[in-house]
Amino acid sequence: MSAPTSVPDNLSLAAQIENLLASLAKDRSIGFPAARDIDYGPTLPLFQMLINNVGDPETAPDTAHTKAYEREVLNWHADLFRAPTGDRWGYLTGDGTEANQAAILLARDRFAGADPVLYYSQATHYWINKTAGMFGLPEVVIRTDNTGEIDYDDLRGELARRRDRPAIVVANAGTTVTEAVDDPVRIRTILSDLAIRKNHLHVDGALAGVPLVLLPERPVALDLDGVIDSVAISCHKFYGTTITGGLVLTRRSLQRAARRIAYTATTDTTIGGSRTGQLAVQMWYVMRLFGEDGHRERAEQARETARYAHSLLASIGWPAWRNVHAFTVYFTTPPLTIARRHGLSNADGGISHLICMPGVTRQQIEALVADIATVKGTDQPSPSRGVRRLVPVAQLPLSAERP
Repeated sequence: MSAPTSVPDNLSLAAQIENLLASLAKDRSIGFPAARDIDYGPTLPLFQMLINNVGDPETAPDTAHTKAYEREVLNWHADLFRAPTGDRWGYLTGDGTEANQAAILLARDRFAGADPVLYYSQATHYWINKTAGMFGLPEVVIRTDNTGEIDYDDLRGELARRRDRPAIVVANAGTTVTEAVDDPVRIRTILSDLAIRKNHLHVDGALAGVPLVLLPERPVALDLDGVIDSVAISCHKFYGTTITGGLVLTRRSLQRAARRIAYTATTDTTIGGSRTGQLAVQMWYVMRLFGEDGHRERAEQARETARYAHSLLASIGWPAWRNVHAFTVYFTTPPLTIARRHGLSNADGGISHLICMPGVTRQQIEALVADIATVKGTDQPSPSRGVRRLVPVAQLPLSAERP
């Protein structure tokens, strides 16, 4: 259940707020990525005041700000993504889209006047198409395989056709529907093989970036020291912050000179001007509260819940799939009433997914599977029809867990 579709006009202000809080508290949807296991209560008094982290994180504006906390958050994540100690930069953004856009803008400016081309897979989040239009970048959409991972042969072919132009390539660390992960090392190798020296490799790690680099043996190289050039994450997904937010990281040496803004006493290195300082404190708080080991444990518990969900769907014969290390299980779309009851999102091609973020319980999974089981055999969509566009059934066995 979500917030009311209209604002009631027959209640007092206090009653309206109470009504809204009660309604939002009932929202336990499992189809959208937001962790629910962290109590941010100690930080909530900060929302009684205006905190403005305007401008570059390394400058001190003439406003109430929390940039010392922001810098700690940035450095902690720069260590996770192995950014060079003396060559790292980033900032906290309003959401994951802005974090990604900041990286693409930086990449475009690196190759100003050289007509760069933006390459991304068809599974990339919809922010990318908007960004290409905003920044005037020609775009090439690359095919994916049946799990959502980028087709490296198609990428090689498209890059080869434009070897004389700078390439901005976006890789995914967790696609929207299947949580597929692209391999930056393979992409870097393709760029090297084609001798495309003017390139920028960005990773959209909004969902899975941090959980992947927390694994003891990293399955994919998301390293800012020599492999990738920038990475973006969302704060309200894995960390479950109470406000939307993102984080972008890159190397400071890739930036062009920034303007000094006298009246704010800062440099202009961010896409926006004003940005909330409360996010920096919430991110610092959750960083200190759990530490690297605690967040690693949170991620593994989420994966265990996803493995359980996948096995439970398989046990009733419902077509379902999961990429290795993913929180996401994707499956043939159930009847609309069930999808709405559990807050599932429906992708094109008859596919739904559930995302076992930290805080999603086995009881929620069991309730969903029980509902699906009641219609199986009478109202079940045809697997061959339901997954044709995204996951050809001929290529995947029923309820396969992808390596």
